[in-house]
Amino acid sequence: MEKVVYNVTGMTCSSCVAQVENSVKKLDGVKDVAVSLLTNSMIVEYDEALVNNNKIIDMVVDAGYESSVKGEDKTASKSDNNVIDKEIKEMKMRLWVSMIFMLPLMYVGMGEMVGLPMPGFLVGYENSLSFAFTQFILVLPIMYVNRKYFQIGFKTLFRRQPNMDSLIAIGSTAAVLYGIYAIYIIGYGLAIGDQALVHAYTMNLYIESAGTILGLITLGKYLEVAAKGKTSDAIQKLVDLSPKTAQVVRDGVELEILVEDIVLGDIVVVKPGSIVPVDGLVIEGNTFIDESALTGESLPVEKTVGDKVVGATINSTGFVKVEVTHVGEDTTLAKIIELVENANTTKAPIAKLADQIAGVFVPIVITIAILTFAIWFMVTGDFARSLAPAIAVLVISCPCALGLATPVAIMVGTGVGAEHGILFKTAEALEVLHKVDTVILDKTGTITEGRLDVMDIVTFNNHDEKNVLELFVSLEKVSEHPLGQAIVAYGEENNVNLIDVDSFEAIVGQGIEGKVAGNKYLIGNKRLIASNNIDFEGVLNIADDFAREGKTPIYLANETEVMAILTLADKIKEDSKVAIAAMQDLGINVVMLTGDNLITAEAIKNSVGISEVVAEVMPDEKEAVIAQYQDAGHTVAMVGDGINDSIALVRADVGIAIGAGSDVAIESADTVLMNNKLTDVVSAIKISNDTIKNIKQNLFWAFFYNTLGIPLAAGVFAGMGLMLSPTFAAAAMSFSSVSVVLNALRLRLKYRK
Repeated sequence: MEKVVYNVTGMTCSSCVAQVENSVKKLDGVKDVAVSLLTNSMIVEYDEALVNNNKIIDMVVDAGYESSVKGEDKTASKSDNNVIDKEIKEMKMRLWVSMIFMLPLMYVGMGEMVGLPMPGFLVGYENSLSFAFTQFILVLPIMYVNRKYFQIGFKTLFRRQPNMDSLIAIGSTAAVLYGIYAIYIIGYGLAIGDQALVHAYTMNLYIESAGTILGLITLGKYLEVAAKGKTSDAIQKLVDLSPKTAQVVRDGVELEILVEDIVLGDIVVVKPGSIVPVDGLVIEGNTFIDESALTGESLPVEKTVGDKVVGATINSTGFVKVEVTHVGEDTTLAKIIELVENANTTKAPIAKLADQIAGVFVPIVITIAILTFAIWFMVTGDFARSLAPAIAVLVISCPCALGLATPVAIMVGTGVGAEHGILFKTAEALEVLHKVDTVILDKTGTITEGRLDVMDIVTFNNHDEKNVLELFVSLEKVSEHPLGQAIVAYGEENNVNLIDVDSFEAIVGQGIEGKVAGNKYLIGNKRLIASNNIDFEGVLNIADDFAREGKTPIYLANETEVMAILTLADKIKEDSKVAIAAMQDLGINVVMLTGDNLITAEAIKNSVGISEVVAEVMPDEKEAVIAQYQDAGHTVAMVGDGINDSIALVRADVGIAIGAGSDVAIESADTVLMNNKLTDVVSAIKISNDTIKNIKQNLFWAFFYNTLGIPLAAGVFAGMGLMLSPTFAAAAMSFSSVSVVLNALRLRLKYRK
């Protein structure tokens, strides 16, 4: 079996995704197809003995889209970005043209009815033909730039797979064709001097309806396409994590070269504060590496000779030399990028309820319109009289309300979310969130603050806490250790006095030693205390209790005894416990997923009331955990803030990023919590629930009005004197649109601040 990635352009909605997938699946030898609207890509697994790239591409093109085999570069090439940029540019052009011609079209078509001043050549009986023909001229550019709706809509219709494009194509085509017919009748009426006939058809053109439908739907499509571009931005930010150049030692000489020119076995020099360029092993020196971008571990990790380092991590303190073990696509960062791209492509598309309705509704409407014309023609023998009710059926079935039902509610839902600091980046995120039954939370920066704070200070043997703090802060002031920096920050916040330090020495892997006023002091872990033969058995239980709570104990000792223990920890956010309880009250299973150690993870789990925790996982393992829940039938939301969460955020059915998190996490997620509050996850779920209810109500009313009006338009009750003319058909269509908008606005009132 062969698995190939393809570019697919021209898709604008989830029904387009379904159309491409269904077309390719028809080919013999195709085992699986996954199409992503976000990345404009498609992964196809197929038997190369039965089908090839050309046949697959031909099927996509035949479905109305463009396709090509994706390049071999897996790290977000510029050409991939250009594909999305080109699509956004094209949609922007379509939107501008649509708006430029739609606004004057609406003015001409409806201006006189609402009392607006009109040009003299468009007013009066004698100018009726100019009035009608001007509207026809104005609608032509709108139809031309949006011809894709007609190409795809009619193609899917002829294949008996009608979608929203089919409704758009039929509705706007019916309106324009009726308008053309009306223009000829107006001309005929002017020729014979039949003023009543001219007036009747001048008021029943419906051409502006076609322009309005195309213009408003194009606006929504443009916003969707613009949002898609964010995915490529996220991948590009991942690429930008790696430095462009590196210091390499070759033949005893230190050279600065491009990262892509590094080869296996090269010796790379990594100085304090610089970024590790590629994966490798430390062969000289020792340091602390900030791996939070990849692991989520809140503390920098000590690295000595023989330890592995990975590209895109930050060297905090020391000077090291690294022997290169992985380059190019084999590096950890490159694999993360590939996983992000693949997760985007394999995310399941959402089936639109409107398209499901359209699949049944459109064929029925067309059949009714044909039967209406045939029956009336058989009864009256009058072509014009028979055509009017048939057109009325199509006009009242126009997809304006059906097309507005979902996007208007989504627009209001996203607006309500934005007012409350919840940014839904895609309509799909808002739609899927109400189905979520499992929420997976990252620990660092999501449940916790994401920074180290001093939590406890315990003194022994009657030592004064004020003096102990002064020693801690003064000695750590001259240290570069990340733990020491947190202690110094605490001292600055609490205005702790600094004492002069006579001497200072950093002891790798243990702590620091210094002299103050001629007295020797030690600050560090229990290895440091033990190596100086200081008895600490009496305080060890206290330190172990702190460790079980997820805190890092740091000892302060003089030459004879332990004076104090200070603890550092990543503090739990104030609203975490409340948010988790609220999610559980909604029947949602809450899971904590973290790269941190199991002891710390268990301590956090017990503190906030989470029932399940998965700890010590790498980024690709996070993605695999989410996939396991999805395979078990769960709809999963992932909440995170770090680069290490980006794969998981994309893999989840809904990715939710904390607003204070990394740019990559924010760009990879579907939803962003701008206020950095975990309780906003609960609010987002509630907004999603209410929005989906609103959408279903809108679809019902849109469908109800159309269905109710069709028998009247067709003339079923003509014998009772009840006949719906095209004029009233258009009015009913407009009223259904108004009801949809008003219902959506009701949702806004519910969440008014």
